[in-house]
Amino acid sequence: MRKRFAPSSKAPRNTALAAPLKGILDAAGFPSASAWRNAKLILFDADWQAKNADPHCQTEVRLLWGSEFLYLKFVARYRLITVFDDADSNGRRNKLWDRDVAEVFLQPDPAQPRRYKEFEVSPNGFWIDLEIVNGGLQHIKSSLQRRVSIDKSKKSWTAELAIPMKSLTQHFDPASVWRVNFFRVEGPTEPRFYSSWQPTNTPQPNFHVPERFGFLKFEPVPVIKPQKKKTSKP
Repeated sequence: MRKRFAPSSKAPRNTALAAPLKGILDAAGFPSASAWRNAKLILFDADWQAKNADPHCQTEVRLLWGSEFLYLKFVARYRLITVFDDADSNGRRNKLWDRDVAEVFLQPDPAQPRRYKEFEVSPNGFWIDLEIVNGGLQHIKSSLQRRVSIDKSKKSWTAELAIPMKSLTQHFDPASVWRVNFFRVEGPTEPRFYSSWQPTNTPQPNFHVPERFGFLKFEPVPVIKPQKKKTSKP
């Protein structure tokens, strides 16, 4: 059984940290493996009520930020993969949540508690992006980029997302604090496994509880101080 590692940051349990992107992107436009290692690790494997933990369905999340994109990486352990076999030509699939997915809900403006963005990706690379306003949803055409792979030997799938900042907020301020939550859905039929980072604690599975979201903070870019030149003795 895989060991359950503790998160690598000292942030409160309800706070996710996005590290500043370092280095160049790879040929596909995603951060390098070394860049991802600089991001703090988030782990969850319990259901939406913080019960029934299952390490075989554990989810890892890492976040990086740049001026133009917010990057997310999911590593999802699985028992069984269930996916749609059809989508739009660009991979977009309506009602993607009816199959296995990893999800992030982002609320850049906490002053609008009933307005937030939802992004989902499946193990075979299908995706959907939505804006939720007072319970209603609409497609946002975010120009989301994604890259997905499955490691059958480890029974895990990995999804990297690059979400344009302009689809999230008009003016990105890395000093701001957003609200955020991460979710997984797995299983072909009910009862499916609905897991979440911050529990929503609803009687039935429900991820759309923004008052239960955690917080997202953007770590500042390190300031490199110039080295003082050593003076030679006369």
